[in-house]
Amino acid sequence: MAPSPTHPRPRPNAGRARRALPAALAGLTAVSLLTACSYGSKAPKNDAAPAAAASGAKLSADTVKIGYFANLTHGTALVGLQEGLFQKELGGTGIKTQVFNAGPSEIEALNAGSIDIGWIGPSPAINGYTQSGGANLRIIGGSASGGVELVVNPAKVKSLDDLKGKKIATPQLGNTQDVALLNYLATKGFKEDAQSGAGDVSVVRTDNKVTPDAYSSGSIDGAWVPEPTASTLVAKGAKVLLDEKDLWPDRQFVITNIIVSQKFLKAHPDVVEAVLRGSVKTNAFIKQNPAKAEQDANDAIKTAGGNALPAAILDPAWKSIDFTDDPLASTLQAEADHAVTAGLLKKPNIAGIYDLTLLDKVLKEAGRPAVADAGLGTN
Repeated sequence: MAPSPTHPRPRPNAGRARRALPAALAGLTAVSLLTACSYGSKAPKNDAAPAAAASGAKLSADTVKIGYFANLTHGTALVGLQEGLFQKELGGTGIKTQVFNAGPSEIEALNAGSIDIGWIGPSPAINGYTQSGGANLRIIGGSASGGVELVVNPAKVKSLDDLKGKKIATPQLGNTQDVALLNYLATKGFKEDAQSGAGDVSVVRTDNKVTPDAYSSGSIDGAWVPEPTASTLVAKGAKVLLDEKDLWPDRQFVITNIIVSQKFLKAHPDVVEAVLRGSVKTNAFIKQNPAKAEQDANDAIKTAGGNALPAAILDPAWKSIDFTDDPLASTLQAEADHAVTAGLLKKPNIAGIYDLTLLDKVLKEAGRPAVADAGLGTN
């Protein structure tokens, strides 16, 4: 692979979601298309849950409304809420939660004030920021890296050179895995039509819930997907052909960030700081108690209305994800550039998307160094 101008190695993206867009959306601009597609376009999975029990001194807000996905890559939110680590830092300020299936709906909720803080993937964060002209959100911390693989039918695809003529699924047109695959194919010299998915490799946009059955029926030959879908396919006989980590220096790339509405950040910095402190402590808990954290995440997924994952899928999926406080800002810029290379996005201006002031304060209190914003911070 030839080096990319924005990254030492070419690489694809990362994230989640729904079905291919109807033809009626084909005329949308590239930016609007990505915003509508990333991580799906379904409504929230459930209404906001009642405020969690709070005790102690109340901060500047009565309640903080937190959004996230019931996905393993949102493990910081799942475990932190399950263990009460966020509530401990918030004291008398309550928590209301809302679980989403789709990045755009979470961004809409943030814009509408239905949530204040959210765990979300890179594509919707970029799109939400650029669509508002930089006025609606800030990325305030990191959460997760990795957890994305290209898995294939080993009888049909034995090496990366065998991809030509094959049908490879991604979760949705324009989502982070879709961008990842399109960017990777471009670096390998394959010709693709980004909108239709037609080309040397057929890119099939398929809901993650449908992908395992599509694989079993032979409708697809493989998939570039996040966990736990990748491990679900492996349990059905697929093989991991490529771990996206291997395309990145230090094997790290952002898959989940923490965002906040700028309005809430300005009005309630103490609440935002408390949530970030809870996030940092949760990531430390995950590292120190991996088995308990894994079970917490699975319990939280089940509580949110999903199905608990069997150990054969849960264990490898959980181990493939790295939880980190560092937002890995340089990789966000690379992911934005890859969307441009893929033909799905015009060159976005994401300068100012990060405000890591409060995270750096929390890290300093813990005796840890500040994290980099790759020149994309507010300062």
